[in-house]
Amino acid sequence: MISIRNIEAADSEKFLNMLKKLDKETNFMMYEPGERKTTTAEVAQRINESIMNSSLLIAAEVNSEIVGFLSADRGFANRIKHSAYIVVGILKEYRGQGIGTSLFSKLMEWAEMNEITRLELTVMTNNETAINLYKKFGFEIEGVKKNSMKVDGKYVDEYYMAKVKV
Repeated sequence: MISIRNIEAADSEKFLNMLKKLDKETNFMMYEPGERKTTTAEVAQRINESIMNSSLLIAAEVNSEIVGFLSADRGFANRIKHSAYIVVGILKEYRGQGIGTSLFSKLMEWAEMNEITRLELTVMTNNETAINLYKKFGFEIEGVKKNSMKVDGKYVDEYYMAKVKV
């Protein structure tokens, strides 16, 4: 059974291991395999900072293993505290099981409770599965970030996407 819960500092090793596995499995995330040099202590610090900043960091868990995550980093200055930048990742073998939908449902609850009126993210233009998930939750394409990444020697564009609650 899949559970969605807040990530705690005690999860830092499991969370880091999942991130490193994700780096190997997909080209849709920022880091290439072996590029992530983060330590468990740094991950624990990032988790604690997220909690202190009233940001959101949640995990999808199966049999006590973290198989996916969603982070929503709330704006740090008063003028952007109403917004949050989203990053999400799910391990390959757990995709297509509703985990993304569950993570985004929790995100929407959190945004409502915390008066977040703008959610934003970037996504590679060829990541149709993710784009469809984001659109399902009301995200719209606001623009294109040309040649924003280089994957396997080729430039890749990203969409800027956002959901704005007016």
